[in-house]
Order: sequence, then C-alpha cells, then structure tokens
Amino acid sequence: MATYLKKRIDQTVTDAIDAKVRSTVEGIMTDIKKRGDAAVRDLSTQFDKWSPPSFKLTPSDIEAIMAKVKPETIADIKFAQAQIRNFAQHQRAALKDIEVETLPGVKLGHKNIPVDSVGCYVPGGRYPMVASAHMSIVTARTAGVRRVIACTPPNQGEPHAETIAAMVLAGADEIYVLGGVQAIVAMALGTETIAPVDMLCGPGNAYVAEAKRQLFGRVGIDLFAGPTEILVIADETSDVEIVATDLLGQAEHGPNSPAICITTSKKIAEGLDAEIQRQLKVLPTADVASVAWRDYGEIILVDSLEEAVIEADKQAAEHVEVLTKEPRYFLQHMKNFGALFLGPETNVSYGDKVIGTNHTLPTLGAARYTGGLWVGKFIKTCTYQEVTPQASVQVGEYCSRLCAIERFWGHKEQADLRLRRYGGQNIGIGAKK
Repeated sequence: MATYLKKRIDQTVTDAIDAKVRSTVEGIMTDIKKRGDAAVRDLSTQFDKWSPPSFKLTPSDIEAIMAKVKPETIADIKFAQAQIRNFAQHQRAALKDIEVETLPGVKLGHKNIPVDSVGCYVPGGRYPMVASAHMSIVTARTAGVRRVIACTPPNQGEPHAETIAAMVLAGADEIYVLGGVQAIVAMALGTETIAPVDMLCGPGNAYVAEAKRQLFGRVGIDLFAGPTEILVIADETSDVEIVATDLLGQAEHGPNSPAICITTSKKIAEGLDAEIQRQLKVLPTADVASVAWRDYGEIILVDSLEEAVIEADKQAAEHVEVLTKEPRYFLQHMKNFGALFLGPETNVSYGDKVIGTNHTLPTLGAARYTGGLWVGKFIKTCTYQEVTPQASVQVGEYCSRLCAIERFWGHKEQADLRLRRYGGQNIGIGAKK
C-alpha cells in the first residue's frame, strides 16, 4: 500500500491557475489573428521589453552574435549536437518504407515522408535553454524537414549569444528573437513577415504549452511538454544525497515543477525532506526550487518494487530516474514514462544537455499515450495501394457486398464499376438494362 509522506497542493488550486492561463492565451491568439505583426510587436514589448527593427536575425546579425561566443563553447555545442544527431540518425534508420503483396496483384505500402516546415521554440527567460536548440532543430533536420525556423526570447535585453550559436549550428533556416505565446502563435498562424509552418515543437512554460494545445489541429505539435517534472525511484541501496540533488535539479526549472520520490525505503522516505532542506540552503536557485518542492513535491513510501512500478505508471512522469539496486527491472516492467535514467551513474541533466536522447518529453500524464520528441514526430507514415485488373475483381466483389451492408450505395458503385470494367459483371447502378 502506498503511503504519502508528502503531497502536492490541491488540484483545485492548479485548476484555477490553468483557467487563467487558458484565458490569457486565448486573448493573445485573438489579438495576433486580428493585427498580425503589430500585435506581435506590442506583446513582445509588453512581456519582454523587446521591440527591435526586425525580430528576424540577418546574416550580419548572426555573424556579430557568433563572434561573442567563446571557441570552447562552440566546441561544446558541436559535441552535444553530434551526440543528438548520431542517435537521431540511428532512429531515422529504423523507419523503413515498405511495399508488400498481400494478395496476388495487390500491392500495399507505406512511405515515411518528412513534414515540410517546422517551427521550433527554444525557451529563454530565467534560463536560456541552449540545449533545446539541439533537441528540436537538429532532430527536425535529421528527419529531413525542408524548412526549419526557430524562435527564442531575448535575454537581459538582447539575443542570447550561445543560444543563437546553437540554433545556427543546428541548421535553422530563419531565426527570430521572439518569445512566449506570441512566438508560438506567429509561427503557427503566420504574420506579414513570418510565413506559417506546418508543425510546432519544443518545450516551454505553461503559457507556451497552452498555446500549442489551442493551436493543435490547425498545425501539428510534437507533444505537450511543460512544466517539467521528475520522478525518482529509490530503494534501501539508494543515496539520499543523490535523490535530493536530482529532485532539486528539476525543481529549479520553475515554481510549478513536480518533484516526486517513490521509495521502498522508510529511511529514505523519512530522511529525504531534511536532506532537501540542507541542500536548499546552498543551492543558488533555491528561490525557485524551494517553492516547487513545497507545492509540488511528493514522497511516496511503497511496500515493494512491484508496487513502485504501479505507482510510477500512475504518475506517468516526464523524467524517471531509477536509483535502485536493479534499475533494469523498471525498464522491463514500466509502461508510462517520458524517458528512463537507469542507475545512479546517469541523471536527467545528461539527457537534457548532451548524451544524445531528446529532452522534449511528455508531461502532465501524457506519457500514458505518447513518447518524447524524436525524428519520427516529424515524419508522416503514409500508405498507398496498387492493384491489377484481376485483383480489382477479386477485391471488388467483397467490397461491393460489404458496402451494401452499410447502405453506402456510392461506395458500392465504385466497386461495381470495376467489376463491370475488369470482370464483365453487369451489376450495380450503371448496369445495362
């Protein structure tokens, strides 16, 4: 039986926050639909104090910004992008076009076709998320997307040089210094100066996630990603310092970032909060992480590993660190997770920044029905069929009868016409009297 030693704030509180976010996003979207670039500029001025002559960076702008970045930083970015590209290439290679003959004369197949244009959002604000450029732009490029544009907010009143460098090195065709909901909506709907895209991707705050939700259908989206969350699974062999460090490492993202521990160890469960409080005294981002832990932190004590799996699958968390004696037990038995980090030697930060797996992952329980961002998210698997005259007769006979059951007479006539043309059967609406 699961025992909650610490629970997050009541759902009714978060529901009220969500309602406010929805309303705000709806208003912004309506404004941009009506006023286009003018609305985007007003919103950027309001929220980011940013109103340059053009939000789009020119080649000379990019050259000047790139010159500010240290060579060693460029090398680090290239290393990270090489890891992400390498894994994405292996994933892309796993997607195969097929064509099979399912009946004599019946050929069925599918083709994997990249989405034509994608808008990538690279978060900024408190934390300029350089790594998000790798995760979205590199992955889209590896998938074969023709046009990749990217938006990122200004940082302290100017473009963040390292983020821009990462976007350039990743291969973005157009780079806009533009943040928040206005960036998401502008890329999706288009304005006088920004051509619309077919799909949006990238993580963001609650407002960005809500904008993607409201735009889904008009454009495609990768998944609902944000606010970030972490689940750590621990047992009696786990190190409480590591557990606390890794929980706080995600909690620092924002005041509404869930940080959850499921453990079979009473010692870990009862000692974790004290260790977290100790680390908060020296953590530079404690002003954010402490609020996240206070409001969204959870400690769940369970009786067995089997029960830990059940509770973890209920959480369907974005990041799941398994710090147990046998971490692969969870790889074998868990079903709902964004990404697994197996053993104390790895951690979420590796996945977020450099190791090669993608850090754009499902949150808010979405891991129940989707995985994270990968090349396959940018690829449409589209089917086709081709039949010979003889096969058309064989399939057409079945089709004609099945359409009659449903009283779809126009559908039936499609089959009957082929039976008349290729089978010499005088049936259907067009039969000769």
